[in-house]
Parts: sequence; C-alpha cells; structure tokens
Amino acid sequence: MGFIKKNYSDGFFNVGDKNGFLPSKSPLEVLPNSYSILQDILDKMPVNIDGKSGYLDHPGKIHDSVEDLPNYFDNVKEESDIMIIQALYRAYCFLASAYTLEPSFQHFRKTGNYGKAKNILPKQISQPFVEAATKLDVYPWLDYHYAYSLGNFKKIDKSGDHKWNNLDMCVRFSGQPDEVGFIMLHVDINQHSPSLVGSVINVLHALKENNHKDSTKFLKENYDTMKLMNTRRKEMWKASRWNHYNDFRIFIMGVKGNEELFGDGVLYQGVWDEPKQFRGQTGAQDDIIPMEDIFSGVIKHYPKNELTKYLMDLRSYRPKCVQQFFKDLEDTVNEFDGDGISDVLLKQKNFDGLCFLLGILEEIYHFRNGHWQFVQKYIMANTKYSKATGGTPIISWLPNQMKAVMNEMKYVISIIENNSLSKETSMIYNDISNSIGKKVDLLDHQLKLIQKKSFSANKVYDLNKKYDLSDNPN
Repeated sequence: MGFIKKNYSDGFFNVGDKNGFLPSKSPLEVLPNSYSILQDILDKMPVNIDGKSGYLDHPGKIHDSVEDLPNYFDNVKEESDIMIIQALYRAYCFLASAYTLEPSFQHFRKTGNYGKAKNILPKQISQPFVEAATKLDVYPWLDYHYAYSLGNFKKIDKSGDHKWNNLDMCVRFSGQPDEVGFIMLHVDINQHSPSLVGSVINVLHALKENNHKDSTKFLKENYDTMKLMNTRRKEMWKASRWNHYNDFRIFIMGVKGNEELFGDGVLYQGVWDEPKQFRGQTGAQDDIIPMEDIFSGVIKHYPKNELTKYLMDLRSYRPKCVQQFFKDLEDTVNEFDGDGISDVLLKQKNFDGLCFLLGILEEIYHFRNGHWQFVQKYIMANTKYSKATGGTPIISWLPNQMKAVMNEMKYVISIIENNSLSKETSMIYNDISNSIGKKVDLLDHQLKLIQKKSFSANKVYDLNKKYDLSDNPN
C-alpha cells in the first residue's frame, strides 16, 4: 500500500493535475476508413439529422442496416492504437444500444411507456464489440467514460474551450441539441477537474508533512474549484430542456436492473452462450463526486444498504486507471490516524483548513441536491418508469448519499465550533452552520412526499424554492 501518486494512466485517460478526468488528448471524431461501413451507419443513425429523418426515426431500419454490416472482428483484434480502440468501443456501444433499444423507443413514442428491448446482439456487433471492450478492460455496454460522454466530444471552434456550447458529440442517438447539451455539459464541468484532482493529491501530501500553509491553500483551491463546477453544472437548465430528456434517455438504459426491458439479459451471439447483464451509462459513473466523497470523509457515512452496494458496483464500470486512483486515494486517507482528513486537521489545529473542508462538503451537497432536482424535473416529471439508466431506483438513490454528506457536515461544524478563524473562513463557517437545518428539513419533507403511493413530482420539485434551495437559476 503506497501513498497516492501524481498520475494514473491507461494511455487514453491520465488522471492527475494536467488532464484531471478528461482524456489526455481529444478523442478521434470518426473511425479510420477501414471501418467506413460502420461509420456510415453511425452517421445515418440519429433520429434527427439536421432536420432530416435518420435510421432511428423509422421502426426497424437500424436492424436492416446492421444486416449489411461486415464483421470487423479480425480488424479490431489487430488494433493496438488506444485512440482507435476507444473510438471503436464507442462506435459499438452506440450501435448495440441503438439496435437493442430501438423497439423500446418506438413503443414509447406510441404509448408513453418504455417497451420491450431486443435482447440479441448479432455476431457482427457482438464479436468486435467484446474484443474492443476486452482491449480496454471494460464491460461491453454503453459507458460514461470511453463512450457516451468523456470520450465522445469534439470542439466546434478548435481553438476554443470545453464549454458545452463549444462542444458537439461525435456519435449521437436523438440528434437533437438537448442530447448534445445534456452530455457535453459533463465534459464542460470536467474541464476543471485538473485543479480538483491536483488539489486532492496536494492536500494529502501537505497533511502528511504537517504543512498547515499548503494544506489550507490546496483545500481552498478544491473548494473554489467545486464552486466553479457547481456554477457550470447549473447550466444544465439552459443546455438541455427537461421536457426533451426522453428523446434520448431510453437509448442509455442498461440491462442490469432493467429486467422489464431486457428480461434475463442480452445474448451476445458468437461470444457467450448465456445472456449477460451490464449496467447502463449514468452520470453516477462520473468521478468528481466519488473522489470528493473519499477525500472529504463522506464515504464513512454511507449506510450499509443495497443502494450503497449499487454505488460500489459502479466503481467497476470505470476505467482501470480511475479505479486504481480511487483505491490509492482511499488507502491514503485511511493511512492517517483517526477517521478521515477532518480528524487530521483537528489534530493539527488547522481550523481554517477545516472551514474550507466544510465549504467542500457544502459544494458536494449542492452538487448532489442539484442532481436530485434534475431527477425530479427531467425524469420524475417525464415518466413513471422507476429505474435509472444505471438500473438503480430513482427516488432513493440520491437521498441515500445526501444524508451522508449532511452527516459529515454536522460533524465538521461541531469540531470547528468556538475556535479562532480568519475573516474569510469565519464567513464560510457561519453561512453553512446557519443553513444546515433547512437542508435536513427539505430532504425530510421531500422523502415524506415520495413515500406516498401517489405523489406529484412537481410538488417535490417546488419544495426546493420553499426552502430557498432551488438549483434552477431561471
């Protein structure tokens, strides 16, 4: 067990203070010419293509197109360039989801309910798909890192930044701007992850050396970065209209946990004799909040229940370099005497540092509570289907972790109380300690509503304004 390193790489991702959680260079926008037929299907696949009708707009057309698709298994097997392997994995992720979930999408269009998915992948998809997944050491199903989000962006203005309105998707399902805004905003937020990852690593080294000045400085950097990320996250209300989420949501559903759609699983012809179940693409696979939970001590408050098991299961759906980073981060935090970095800061009598830690916890809360409001509006107000894309129950997933955040906030407030603080940290402490009560009350009130057999998603959402915790800037 070693102390946390400065970076963790698999050749595509390089987790550290230079790239954060984004790829070390921009993904390939299109496949090499040797895969032209596959690329052509992807280009013609979206429901809407610049106002025209694509394959997914017509029942069964995506299935017809796949009949003429060559089996590129031998080509994929020979690939060694990580950028090409990632682009191929992304391609087959999208095609597999489109192929299996197109019937569900068409049924939804007619009835407003998610219909049964197709649960057989033909050899020309399954064999090269599994080969690409094996090369990346990930599951063969649409994922967040290599496929749908962090490995699926291209800049409109190549010299510009990573803001969502300067980004486009390399591969799409709906073809509508709401899908682009929805997932490219995740890339936008992660453009600030180099500072966040770097500050986490630097704080831990400073704490080990008992360096008050540096630990305080880097805790402040983490806090400021989280505030910036939350500002960017709120752009979701502008980037993607909530009532258009179902234009593409069905296509990012996973198999595991969604037996209503897939039954026993998906049969990968020519690969496995038994059907397989993998979780779907979900923002819960993003790395920002899980890293902050481990770092800040929130993780020690996770309840021992099925929802926490889901959360830990999602760890295995990340790139191996991210998994190793999380493991080393957890091991490093556990190396310190006590119960997390809050106790280390207390022992070192670094109360300004504790206030910045409290600020970080506040931003984790806002990130999660904002996400919870997205769920209320984008999902609960749009559909009665009770499962998230990752296969978890929608209405209990985020509250499970929000309680954990608030429990650590209460603890840090208690150990700062009555100690000498600077003007800046005193303001942070007073603001947060005076508002923790309404955060608890809001969640309790919402949970009482959603425990009823019949409830209004809009009433749950409107409570955020009542408690002055609305995330929507409009």
